[in-house]
Amino acid sequence: MRRANKGTDDAFRSSTIKDVASRAGVSVATVSRVLNEKGLVREETIRRVLEAAAALNYVPHGGARSLSTRRTSTVGVVLPDLHGEFFSEMIRGIDVAARRRGYHLLVSGSHSEWSEMSAVLLAVRGRVDGMIVMAPELEAERIASWLPAGLPVVLLNGRAEGAWSVAVDNSQGAGSMMQHLFSLGHREIAYISGPEGNADATERLRAWRGAMEGIGVGRLEELLIPGDFSETSGYEAGYSILSRERRPTAVFAANDAMAIGALCAIREQGVRVPEEMGVVGFDDIPIARFVSPPLTTVSVEIAELGRQAFELLLEASELGREPRLQILPTHLVIRESCGSRARSPDRASIQLQSSSYNP
Repeated sequence: MRRANKGTDDAFRSSTIKDVASRAGVSVATVSRVLNEKGLVREETIRRVLEAAAALNYVPHGGARSLSTRRTSTVGVVLPDLHGEFFSEMIRGIDVAARRRGYHLLVSGSHSEWSEMSAVLLAVRGRVDGMIVMAPELEAERIASWLPAGLPVVLLNGRAEGAWSVAVDNSQGAGSMMQHLFSLGHREIAYISGPEGNADATERLRAWRGAMEGIGVGRLEELLIPGDFSETSGYEAGYSILSRERRPTAVFAANDAMAIGALCAIREQGVRVPEEMGVVGFDDIPIARFVSPPLTTVSVEIAELGRQAFELLLEASELGREPRLQILPTHLVIRESCGSRARSPDRASIQLQSSSYNP
């Protein structure tokens, strides 16, 4: 059998870092420094190396790179759950930002049990360059102490002294929603709370309670219905609200999933929304605008929350940087479920978001 000619062989042979170095007229070590963005290299040398790599279609070997740089180009993401629109949007935001920087994701759901969380954290040791962790039911300090020293970690909606964190401005968002409901004449406003120990749920509940006490509404415990952020708990809460002798005029659920569940239960019982009872939520998950009637809610840019968490993780990996807390603002999206005239979601969002900033 005749051997294929050399040109054919070269076309199918993968280029190596030595090929790039030879073409650029530099050492292998210089090519490595350029491609890994490590060390000082002259601009002209960087240009020659990049042009040589492009001409040869050189793709660095991931395994070899991780061995030489002691980096994996992988980020671990641990969330309480992977089900639902909120978490899928969160992962999307992190993933888009990570891929732009050449990173991959290793994603796991911990279900907020410490035994599961510790198993996940143990499993990722040595396999990731940093971690984004959202486990609001667990002590943030405990999470930080479990991870290897020096591993960059960003907490999502969990706060710990000396930790990098990204959180939603829950107090501002829930407070704005309560003021909006008050402006529509509502005073008897039931609240479906989130799970105990959840940082977001606690802050939103505190804002509801503070607003109600501020206008002198009593019997708050009668108006407070427990939930766990699931559609089912919202559905059950909706039936509980309707079974009471003295019905509220509006229902504020701590997240959209529960608001949608409550909306379903209320309409099943023949109560008109919003004519007889308003229903509002928190998060502005994508489905919120498509339910009937469309849901008034507090909008959280969920994908943006994920993107900012990743960018903060890159910042946390830089030596000498002091840990900080980054707060993501919220804004109202007024639709038809609360009894007010619906506005264009985009227009309402822009107007209210701009007013929430204080440069």
